[in-house]
Amino acid sequence: MNLIARHIIFKGHVQGVGFRFTARRIANRHNITGFVRNLLDGTVEMLAQGSTDNVNKCMRDIEESFIGYIRKVEAGDVPADPQYIDFKITF
Repeated sequence: MNLIARHIIFKGHVQGVGFRFTARRIANRHNITGFVRNLLDGTVEMLAQGSTDNVNKCMRDIEESFIGYIRKVEAGDVPADPQYIDFKITF
């Protein structure tokens, strides 16, 4: 499997709507490792690691789950980090 990692910032009405818990459920369904957390500026940060196909499916499912809440998504590839062996909600 070709492991990729993507750093993602979700903007919009993404805090206080169950975003992190839903993201974790979706990430686990797609065998994604990494984390999701709220940031002080009202955005949500996510690191998603997995196969290219799984990362793309995970992002698509999150965006579809929060249509009307996500205003903008900023994503970029970053080096994979083997320290992540599961997907967690962090603070």
